[in-house]
Amino acid sequence: MPAILSIIVSNANSELVFEGGGHRRALTLNRHPRVRSFRLRVDPRDGRVLLSLPQRASLTKAERWAESQRDWVEAQLADLPMPRPILPGGTLPYRGTDLRIDHRPEHPRKPALSGDSIRVGGPQDAVSARLVRWLKDEARHTLTEESARYALAAGVTIGRISIGDARSRWGSCASCGNIRYSWRLIMAPPEVLSATVAHEVAHRVHMHHGPEFHAVVADLFGREPKAERRWLRDHGAALYWVGTSS
Repeated sequence: MPAILSIIVSNANSELVFEGGGHRRALTLNRHPRVRSFRLRVDPRDGRVLLSLPQRASLTKAERWAESQRDWVEAQLADLPMPRPILPGGTLPYRGTDLRIDHRPEHPRKPALSGDSIRVGGPQDAVSARLVRWLKDEARHTLTEESARYALAAGVTIGRISIGDARSRWGSCASCGNIRYSWRLIMAPPEVLSATVAHEVAHRVHMHHGPEFHAVVADLFGREPKAERRWLRDHGAALYWVGTSS
């Protein structure tokens, strides 16, 4: 029986703190048996400052090295998207546009579209949670409907459709046919959402990213979704800052 490699990761925060562009983040240390040298990055989705280091590396040396990279880290923090809290009178991104949040206590508590606004009632401190739940419901409905449409066009079956908040990918398709999407796609332009669905459904035909797979995606979507992939690269990280205040 082949040996199973055990990966041990430590998420303990060090005492180093970085600041830039209104963002303040402590250094997070990740030990990994496959890392051979210090690696530093800033996650654009939540601003975490992550330092990966070898399993037996000195913490003192690692933190000293991270400190030497302070200018770079703080420049990266300054370039992050700004937090975008969901507040009465503010805006909510939805299908590529911004809806004005029309909150009045006497409105029905269930959010409802009204022209270029979204109406929501109830206590003010519940507005953000209600609108996030509404976005998730909209995402689940739209992504399920789009997946069924593309599956019919591709002549394939799909399994369960679910939504989550993965930080590493916008969608994933399992070999059994279950597909999972990021609910935040509902905030992107409709064609970006559709291109992501075409991509995942195409995996029901080819479970790889070779030329045959991309040909299926283009056939389903009607063209190569280069512009949509570029939109996610350029603007996708900002969607993770919706609903945050820091």
